[in-house]
Amino acid sequence: MSTQVIRPACNLSGAVRPPGDKSISHRYGMLGALASGRSHLANYSTGADCASTLACMAALGAKIERRDDVVEIEGAGLRGLRPPAAPLDAGNSGSTIRMLAGILAGQPFASEIGGDASLSRRPMRRVVEPLQQMGAAIAAAEGGLPPLRFAPAPSGLSGIEYRLPVASAQVKTAVLFAGLFARGATAVIEPQPTRDHTEIALRQCGARISVQRGRVELAAAPGELRPVDLTIPGDPSSAAFFLCAAAMFPEATLVIQGVSVNPRRAVLLDVLRRMGARIGIVEIAETAGELVGTLSAAGPARGRLQGTSIAGAETVALIDEIPVLAVLATACEGGLHVADAAELRVKESDRIAAIAENLRRMGARCEERPDGLIVPGPQQLHAAAVDSRGDHRIAMAFAIAGLVADGPVEIAGADCAAISYPEFYSTLARITD
Repeated sequence: MSTQVIRPACNLSGAVRPPGDKSISHRYGMLGALASGRSHLANYSTGADCASTLACMAALGAKIERRDDVVEIEGAGLRGLRPPAAPLDAGNSGSTIRMLAGILAGQPFASEIGGDASLSRRPMRRVVEPLQQMGAAIAAAEGGLPPLRFAPAPSGLSGIEYRLPVASAQVKTAVLFAGLFARGATAVIEPQPTRDHTEIALRQCGARISVQRGRVELAAAPGELRPVDLTIPGDPSSAAFFLCAAAMFPEATLVIQGVSVNPRRAVLLDVLRRMGARIGIVEIAETAGELVGTLSAAGPARGRLQGTSIAGAETVALIDEIPVLAVLATACEGGLHVADAAELRVKESDRIAAIAENLRRMGARCEERPDGLIVPGPQQLHAAAVDSRGDHRIAMAFAIAGLVADGPVEIAGADCAAISYPEFYSTLARITD
């Protein structure tokens, strides 16, 4: 594991173009492999997680060529995947194992998918149970953990109407992907809105999807999926680190280019504005059903940022951004209160515990709750050694903390940022003064 030292900054300026959106890249990597024809995906995520998805789809028979951030996929067709020669490796990617489970459940061959030590501790019952209700022959390891093992469904899959007990775009996706191989329609009812990239991507590939008042329905399995030619928008969860950093510098002149502003991913912009940050949308366009924009970001022109609370649907929408928002809270009058975030306990690390521990190492107060945390503010962050716990979002969040600390911040295990954003540290160095 590598160590990265982040030093205090005086200001932020310049332009950032974040890598292709992870969520969208995963979905088109899978659907491109199921399509009948050749898909062209520009700005595909450079992160290791999305590379794991491509490796799994190649092992299942899709022909994949990659040149930097451009991916060409010659699909095997909806019924054309082949048995993998070895267990599939999802690496560190919960998105890969959970979403791909829906596809593997519908195959006429046996398969197994697992991942690294971190992934092997992440819960899978939430995806196993609805797939079993559809007729899938799927088993998890003891405790409902990876690896997942699949056998051909004895009677094939049948569409169901599944009400999510907890809002989860990954589980929604797994069920809808399984519906591509099922008899009859498949529907998912969400308790709260989650990312809708799956619905958009399925429509782009020719599947019939209807969405009405929290109910997403895939009509009877299509005969085939069509390939796509698109440029994937920049990842707003990656852009979040720079947006939050700019919010702490009143004189910042930072521009974020080509980033997704999908309404279900743009909640962070509303929260930052509520806190007093100056966030502008310079331009906006639509590509393949997704909104893409260029953003400007800076701290408040006068006074401090104002603290806020995040709960309910906002927590669902901001689950990946909470680590860096917790850092931002130390610069706010009134701090931050996060609730309904128990999901953070079962990410790549226990993110609630990791945030609290590292803030305390930097001399800040933080109250840890079972489903969230309270970070008072304002508080001065101090030079310290922090631990990423192998979690990319913790590493990057505390790199942002280093910009406003009173001395250098040393991040152990900093290289895990490559899971989603290999260029993160070089980009951060380029925009700091």
